[in-house]
Amino acid sequence: MAVADLSQIVKAYDVRGVVPDQWDEALAELFGAAFVQVTGAAAIVVGHDMRPSSPGLSRAFARGAAARGVDVTEIGLCSTDQLYYASGALGLPGAMFTASHNPAQYNGIKMCRAGAAPVGQDTGLTEIRELAERWMQEGAPEPAAAPGTITTRETLSDYAAHLLSLVDLTSIRPLKVVVDAGNGMGGHTVPTVFEGLPLTLVPMYFELDGTFPNHEANPLDPANIVDLQERVRAESADLGLAFDGDADRCFVVDERGEPVSPSAITALVAVRELAKNGGKGTVIHNLITSWTVPEVVRENGGTPVRTRVGHSFIKAEMARSGAIFGGEHSAHYYFKDFWNADTGMLAALHVLAALGGQSGPLSSLVAQYDRYTGSGEINSTVADQRASLAEIRAAYGDRDDVTLDDLDGLTVTAADWWFNVRPSNTEPLLRLNAEARDEATMTKIRDEVLAIIRA
Repeated sequence: MAVADLSQIVKAYDVRGVVPDQWDEALAELFGAAFVQVTGAAAIVVGHDMRPSSPGLSRAFARGAAARGVDVTEIGLCSTDQLYYASGALGLPGAMFTASHNPAQYNGIKMCRAGAAPVGQDTGLTEIRELAERWMQEGAPEPAAAPGTITTRETLSDYAAHLLSLVDLTSIRPLKVVVDAGNGMGGHTVPTVFEGLPLTLVPMYFELDGTFPNHEANPLDPANIVDLQERVRAESADLGLAFDGDADRCFVVDERGEPVSPSAITALVAVRELAKNGGKGTVIHNLITSWTVPEVVRENGGTPVRTRVGHSFIKAEMARSGAIFGGEHSAHYYFKDFWNADTGMLAALHVLAALGGQSGPLSSLVAQYDRYTGSGEINSTVADQRASLAEIRAAYGDRDDVTLDDLDGLTVTAADWWFNVRPSNTEPLLRLNAEARDEATMTKIRDEVLAIIRA
């Protein structure tokens, strides 16, 4: 057998690749065995999304774990944050079979230790990969004398009850909300979570279909929320919500059908979490969120902490600092009340509670949290990321009116603007985010930097 190399599918935070070309059920079984060996677990919980390959891969992983003497609880169809709920509530390591917003032919595994603590390249994923590679060549390890059991458990109603215990929606005014599930797992979770609330739900694409017949389940791409925007306007709804494929991210549009910046949502939820915590606490934000976020956190008595982009960094910093909340500009929202894990659904409930707790429209409510003009993330394909970053540093490094920092890529900050350029971990791309106090300044800085990157 050729030397097994899984580096193409074992990424920084998860496993992800094309099925069956890059991985299949035989490999999923080895991953299951490796996962329980690395975590030392006596029992685990496993769930999966609606992709055609998910049930088979998930069951193979469970078989691999059970063969090592470990008891497996299968929770079946679920969102990623529902799997995190099960990991937290049951105190078990977990594995979620999903490729999030990737196209239909992909699948993947997001793994966590008990209490939803992430398993990434520095926290066990490298060891899992190395074991699977070795067993691909040498054959699977000997099964345990007494195999573990595989049982099923329903967790959706408990997940919904837990979320609703964290946000009080009983006394809000009635709201009309359009939800675009993108044929992903939001179609499974939203009806149960919203049941009995003073909401008129207008569902879009709730049929679970891992071939994504209507649009990609990636609401960060503006093309994928066009249907939602039109429907919100047509229905005269109070707001719209869009979930990604595994429903761990939530994107919001206001009553005019205009997208609400994830930074504004981060600020809004931060205010609510700080109020709940007696007006104090640490709030994490990554370095491409708006200047608004740390300002609002300070204004409301909190301590903002800036981190690198990526959920493993945010979760690690949440645990280290005891933060009550964290937000990323990619519409991932993390809660101390939810084992420091990310849940788009809980963020959505906070937005509904905030909107329903006052009489104005969402656009007015979020205006106070949207103080600057941002470029959004602009990707450029570059042959040499390092050389491009060095050119940008040379262009700005000698100026007296700016500061530079290297927390994640290169951030250049002036009195009225900032920008960050960082390399993609997986592709030959540089990602630019810029923000300024006004549109003209933002445009000028954005175009200056792009000219250097694309020269």
